[in-house]
Amino acid sequence: MHSITEHMAQEHRHCDDLFAEAENAAADDDWSVAALAWERFCQELENHLQREEQFLFPAFEAQTGNTQGPTAVMRQEHSQMRALIHQMTAAASHQDQEEFLGGTDTLQILISQHNMKEEQMLYPMSDQML
Repeated sequence: MHSITEHMAQEHRHCDDLFAEAENAAADDDWSVAALAWERFCQELENHLQREEQFLFPAFEAQTGNTQGPTAVMRQEHSQMRALIHQMTAAASHQDQEEFLGGTDTLQILISQHNMKEEQMLYPMSDQML
């Protein structure tokens, strides 16, 4: 059986791959590929975020008694990601390459910092406690 860290980090890599596919296709102005990859990325990322919010975070909070610590920060960052994704989805639907690619830079930074915190802190803590 995989650890929480291994499983969730694998989901991060999968989302990263879909994100890169969408970004590369948009950069090539290939919106049919970009739109499909973006849709898959959004769906997989949302599934991942919901697994954390509905299962992992509540279990972590129940075990630690802490609802204002790392899980609160992660939820806030999820909200920031969702807002940016919403803007980028609108840009993609209008095939606005400049706005979409501008958003990818910001989202990439946000996601990579977020994933690092989860993979180096929250997931290993979860593996120990759950």
